[in-house]
Amino acid sequence: MSIKENQDSIRVRFAPSPTGYVHIGSLRTALFNYLFAKHSGGKNILRIEDTDQTRKVEGAVENLIKVMGSLGIEFDEGPIQGGNYGPYYQSQRLEIYRKYCDELINNGAAYYAFETPEELDEMRRLQQLEGRQTMYDGRARNLSEDEVRDKLQKGMPHVIRLKVPADREIRFTDAIKGVIKINSNLIDDQILLKSDGFPTYHLANVVDDHLMNITHIIRGEEWITSVPKHILIYEALGWHAPEMAHVPLILNKDKSKLSKRQGDVAVEDYLKKGYLKEALINFISLLGWNPGEGEENEFYSLDELCKIFTLEKVQTSGAVFNPEKLNWMNNYYIKNYDIDRLIELSLPYFKNSGISSSDDIKKILSAIRVYLNKLEEIPIHLKIFIQEDITPEPASLKDLLENDDSKKIFSALKSKIEKLDFVNAENYKQAVSEVQKETGVKGKNLFKPLRIALTGSENGPELPLIAEILGKEKILKFLGKWI
Repeated sequence: MSIKENQDSIRVRFAPSPTGYVHIGSLRTALFNYLFAKHSGGKNILRIEDTDQTRKVEGAVENLIKVMGSLGIEFDEGPIQGGNYGPYYQSQRLEIYRKYCDELINNGAAYYAFETPEELDEMRRLQQLEGRQTMYDGRARNLSEDEVRDKLQKGMPHVIRLKVPADREIRFTDAIKGVIKINSNLIDDQILLKSDGFPTYHLANVVDDHLMNITHIIRGEEWITSVPKHILIYEALGWHAPEMAHVPLILNKDKSKLSKRQGDVAVEDYLKKGYLKEALINFISLLGWNPGEGEENEFYSLDELCKIFTLEKVQTSGAVFNPEKLNWMNNYYIKNYDIDRLIELSLPYFKNSGISSSDDIKKILSAIRVYLNKLEEIPIHLKIFIQEDITPEPASLKDLLENDDSKKIFSALKSKIEKLDFVNAENYKQAVSEVQKETGVKGKNLFKPLRIALTGSENGPELPLIAEILGKEKILKFLGKWI
């Protein structure tokens, strides 16, 4: 489906609620909006939907802005940058919503409702008993103007509801899902303005998107069922609805909706574990989007994504969040990352290891980064560099260290290391080469015992690099233990 892209006018928005951490799904929505705006030469707006004050978490907005900034997702307008369409907090726009709510009442598209919570509970209970859909039954529609006026004058608590027309097919074309039809009989008379004077999402969303000149709404597909309500509000106010694009859900491996029950869903958790921002952005971009047929590359920078991202390539079905693929992708980035930048990001994971020299950290990272799926795994790999004694694991490896050939190569290498002023990768390799010639032991019979003697394990980074980091004193100590 073709998406109209006027480079002078495209405006998209990311509109989160400040209810806590930044969810992986929220990051994907923010990223798709950002990529679409940048690809189109448009504007990306941040709007904070904080009308539900009971769910507001202190510091959530600041945290969201910090996380998005750290990942390279920037906004052209918002609470920090400002702009010509503010305020960008919905809680600061209450008079605006009230104005348009009054307009909806005056033109007959909305009405006052005065039911108590107890009355609404009883209404739903009866509907459930009768096997009917639980929804507001429209009883306040029948109140006369005099009855409404009298109740308002008495100060009775009330809400304002949308008057949904009966038996009407509401159609709209979604840029991703295609033509969608919903019968109005399935739509509740949605509350637009709550009894506390705050608007619901539905009213505030429509008013703000119109007044902020939003041209494309890109959000999760869970909002599709709300679109008919929004269309009715747009029509009642004489406005044109923006283009809609509902992206597929992010799913767990079992195809359930991504949730905390099956693993981390907070972006902050992934960053703390040492997933690089480039890997996280790259991975998230491929959840529900692909660059197109014939494109085999899976690695894209944020700038490259901005150039190639289009809504036409967003898939319609759910996208499975595969942690193994994220680990594989992060490992690729770690292996190819600028080593000095990697050192800076890795410093917290060297804390309390006793390794503080930037030169030593650089050598260790160069040796182990091929094994890292995430930076939090660094302490696991540090053991071989900081241990003061060698205990082979599994214990059965000890037998290999105590045979005659092993003792012969340990003794020969020890005598050569003793003659060196210091050990580096090159002179260690030279020393081992000489031991091979002198003892006649070669291949696995030479290298495996040496690795176990110096590290306690039969696997790990290149042994010459390990030897350089261990240094002369430790090498002599570890070899001497088995002679």
